[in-house]
Amino acid sequence: MESMIEAINKRVSVRSYTGRSIEQSKMQKLINLLESTNEGPFGNKTRFSLIDFSGMEKNEISSLGTYGFIRGAKLFIVGAVKYGFGEMDGARALVDLGYCFERVILTATNLGLGTCWLGGTFKRANFAKRMNVSEDEIVPAISPIGYARDRRSIREIAVRRFANSDRRKPWEELFFEGDMNTPLSKESAGEYAVPLECVRLGPSASNKQPWRVVYQKQHGAFHFYLKRNWGYDKLNGIDLQLVDMGISMCHFELSAREKGLTGTWEVAKPDVHIGDAEYIVSWKES
Repeated sequence: MESMIEAINKRVSVRSYTGRSIEQSKMQKLINLLESTNEGPFGNKTRFSLIDFSGMEKNEISSLGTYGFIRGAKLFIVGAVKYGFGEMDGARALVDLGYCFERVILTATNLGLGTCWLGGTFKRANFAKRMNVSEDEIVPAISPIGYARDRRSIREIAVRRFANSDRRKPWEELFFEGDMNTPLSKESAGEYAVPLECVRLGPSASNKQPWRVVYQKQHGAFHFYLKRNWGYDKLNGIDLQLVDMGISMCHFELSAREKGLTGTWEVAKPDVHIGDAEYIVSWKES
């Protein structure tokens, strides 16, 4: 069985691809994965398509809005989710999309394939049309998929620098004990130090890392909060930082289960001083 913890540690955003075809055996695994990864922790149904643009001309590729950011990619994974009418329904749908999509991304990493989360640098309508989305579905994110070039282009290096791709916030800025005034030590986190480190390594829009986690040891609960960054609440009409929260939950759960730690996601009402952060969900140890 492939290690998701290893995938989390080795995955990087790939913006330049060789154009080499993906072997049939790997392609079938991808197709099976896309068909089976369809429900997040909040129960929202997600849908994925693998769209091949290999027959398109350059001007057609340019119309998709990724040209200049992504080079050489022929295949794209497109994710859609039904967006509820209520505020919480819509928020949880985006969280579930992020959770399910990241499982796909990590599995692709274990197959030796490169990917790159795209949430704000593509034309949604063009991808949505090719996926035949329904009126109640939205397309929050896509990803190219394929084999990475051996060397990054000057453009890719510049984009990574602009997006802060190689920087992560320190542990003490993300994880807390009891409230958001007391940093959580790795010693206090115990066996959950690895899942939390996997959260810290997670990708996010412009690498803002909006997740905050408060551990209440007496309750055996890890409470996940969204600490918003100005200007990212509705990027191109999509609340990408909710997608980021789904990514953090995916990293936490997959790595916890790989370490033999059991628990469940639940919506609680934690008595925690959180400032202006938004409560999302809790992981309750079992």
